[in-house]
Amino acid sequence: MRDLFVFLIVFGALPFVFKRPHWGIYLWSWIGYMNPHRLAWGFATHFPFAQIIAIVTLISFIVSSKKLTFFWSPTMGWIIVFNIWMLISTIFAMYPDDAWEQWLKIIKIQFVVFLTLFALLDREKIHALIWVIVISIGFYGFKGGIFTLTTGGGESHVLGPSGGFIAGNTEIGLALVMILPLVWYLYLHTTNKWLRYGLALSMFLIAIGILGTRSRGAFLAISAVSVFLWLKSSRKGVIFIALLMLSPFFYMIMPQSWHDRMSTIQSYEQDGSAMSRLKAWEFSYTMALDRPFTGGGFESHTVENYQRYVPHQIEQGVATFHDYHSIYFEILAEHGFVGLFLFLVLFISYWRTANKIIKISKSTDQNKWALDLAAMLQVSFIGYVVGGAFLGLAYFDLFYHYLAILIMTLKILEDKMNTPIAAETEANGA
Repeated sequence: MRDLFVFLIVFGALPFVFKRPHWGIYLWSWIGYMNPHRLAWGFATHFPFAQIIAIVTLISFIVSSKKLTFFWSPTMGWIIVFNIWMLISTIFAMYPDDAWEQWLKIIKIQFVVFLTLFALLDREKIHALIWVIVISIGFYGFKGGIFTLTTGGGESHVLGPSGGFIAGNTEIGLALVMILPLVWYLYLHTTNKWLRYGLALSMFLIAIGILGTRSRGAFLAISAVSVFLWLKSSRKGVIFIALLMLSPFFYMIMPQSWHDRMSTIQSYEQDGSAMSRLKAWEFSYTMALDRPFTGGGFESHTVENYQRYVPHQIEQGVATFHDYHSIYFEILAEHGFVGLFLFLVLFISYWRTANKIIKISKSTDQNKWALDLAAMLQVSFIGYVVGGAFLGLAYFDLFYHYLAILIMTLKILEDKMNTPIAAETEANGA
């Protein structure tokens, strides 16, 4: 039944996508983030829903091109340059076959995210996309929160959908941290009483679910996000009281095994998992020194390269083989120092775009939604840069989708400012 349900939703919506490109973005995001077909057990599990949706959406863009607004921004240029550099590093990759396979997977995601910029150029469409993202990822936090409460937070981890970027406990933990501020944004801008109750409950359960992942990186990220959520929120009193009341509860419901694991953050030298990260970072940096411009290319974290660049890590004749365990070292190893520079430029562009939105939006209550959205996206960003330091989610589409949302929001505000009515109102106000 689950297989049939997913099929009915996707293929039932595809006819509408032909005339409405933004429907394709919503549908693709739902499949990409929630992976509902992975919750089935039959023929839908490995069906290429995302590819079909992307093709139909592209056709819809071509058919509807005259109705769409195409524009340009410096941040979009940096996104393109970053993608071009990933192509160059793939051309010179150490393992071409594996690298091209990974590049194809990532460029498809980047392409659809780029299409988002031209399909959702009004507040309602952006708001709808945020709902899709929050529901798709939040589902696992809501379910995980219930699981953690009912099991007492035992040894089992809260996990994400299998087969995707966020399948593991650390990955879903970071994804949940990144959507938590947007749940608050939706709460602030939702008038329906029952929806607000549901969003408040979701924030509580998602926070529990993050702790239930037992991920130390996610714990550090949610700690940072909590502070910045208070700093950036327009309702600091409510946030402060909630944190003051709920933090002790969150702390007490988790078992001793959870506290023991979190305590290893301070004594990382005695923890095997933490030391494996340091070894992976050493490998990444050493390989980047040897290949400073293009790095090793995608999928270059192989046993052979560990033997080549960090032979002292070899134990009993076997190379210690780890993933990069960091968005920064992942980009550095696979795309060199140039790639890391471009990646960090996107970070700067993200923050500056959000600041510009906040500056513009402070002048009128009509733009309160944009101010709150930009502020909460900055809070999400803090979660990504902190949590991402400890796991390899450099190509996770959520960060790039958030960047696209900021670009679109700024475009909406600037267009509104440049309309004759808006200009006259501003002049009168002055």
